[in-house]
Amino acid sequence: MEYTVYQLLWFFLIDSFLGWILETALAAAKKRRLLNRGFLNAPFSPIYGVGGVLFSLFLPELRSAPFFLFLLGAIIATGLELLTGILLEHIFGQKWWDYSQEKFQFEGHICLKYSILWGLLALLSVFAGNPILAAVVGFIPKTVGNIALLVMFCLLGADLFTSLAALFQLNGSLKDPGQISRRLARITRALDNAVTRSVQRRMARAYPNLERERLAQSTARRRSAARPAAVFAQGCSFYKLVGLFFIGSVLGDVIETLFCRATTGVWMSRSSVVYGPFSVVWGLGAVLLTAVLYKYRNRSDSYIFLIGTVVGGAYEYICSVFTELVFGTVFWDYSHLSFNLGGRINLLYCFFWGIASVVWLKLIYPRLSGWIEKIPMRIGKTVSWLLIVFMCFNVILSCLAMGRYVQRQVQPSAPATTISQFLDEHFPDSRMQRIYPNAILVE
Repeated sequence: MEYTVYQLLWFFLIDSFLGWILETALAAAKKRRLLNRGFLNAPFSPIYGVGGVLFSLFLPELRSAPFFLFLLGAIIATGLELLTGILLEHIFGQKWWDYSQEKFQFEGHICLKYSILWGLLALLSVFAGNPILAAVVGFIPKTVGNIALLVMFCLLGADLFTSLAALFQLNGSLKDPGQISRRLARITRALDNAVTRSVQRRMARAYPNLERERLAQSTARRRSAARPAAVFAQGCSFYKLVGLFFIGSVLGDVIETLFCRATTGVWMSRSSVVYGPFSVVWGLGAVLLTAVLYKYRNRSDSYIFLIGTVVGGAYEYICSVFTELVFGTVFWDYSHLSFNLGGRINLLYCFFWGIASVVWLKLIYPRLSGWIEKIPMRIGKTVSWLLIVFMCFNVILSCLAMGRYVQRQVQPSAPATTISQFLDEHFPDSRMQRIYPNAILVE
């Protein structure tokens, strides 16, 4: 079942509200008093809204396979929770929730217990929640609904700005994150009023560990600043992941090209972009596997294989659904293979992800990491940002070229614009079919 943007916006608001109720009820049961556990002042928890939208986009076609729906829902939402936790900690220098005392946890950001809860929420959302919400939204007159959405999102935007202002102000005296954040700190200090102080007090009550984390991490940050790192891209850092993305993209393209030659006897392009031998799926996969498994790189091969099989399979499934939703195109189809799931993934290739994880973490990554860290600091940063700018341009142009290619197949007489004329001239059907030989248009 496909949902419209209008419905998805309503799903976001309603799921955010229901998630806030759930968080507040759990906190009240645990603390014996009412606490607003949301990031915002309004009764909305956006992480649940985003999770609900992701469930609505990626999971409906798995209604016939409840176990895989549960599993993929748990993985998607757990990944969202991990990303949110890391971003909040990176931006504000504070850990907003901590599962370090739970069993089977990772960096205190996620744990198995809540991953299972996310999976159950995915089942509830797909089988009962979304159909009910769609019916309820259908009763709202479209004009009234559009006005209500506009008002609600404007209020949420103002609420978000106020919450961010309060947090930057709270951090301003202890954190020196650079010129941009210092400017934000000056703005938020100008907003030092009863509203921001009220928000700070509410957050301190809802997240009592924020102040302790703030002080501890500020001390560690000052000590670290006194001893600047002399090694480029040390550890699992941003620049290390950038380097691994580009190396993984090229290696992935080479591996897929050789694999197709060996199995089909044909040389064909396996690149994801119009310029260069880059397989973005493999590059992002290398970054994902490294970020998730870096802490466990010294664990057993079987442990890494199991995690890599699950994470890699889920990642490939999400990529397949995403490209179909955005471009109306399927770039791979495993329907002819046994033990496949909707033709998007199959058991054999999931095992390949597991094997690739072991080979990557045990053999390839240590060598690549050592080579990357030998790059001089200034050269490494300059080259990294040049590559980032190039790849952003490459991806945007590739998306435009693919979108225009699909449009030419569906609407050959579509009105031509300056951009479409440029794309038609430089990326005609023959070139697009050569770059993406396995692309299949879907309804």
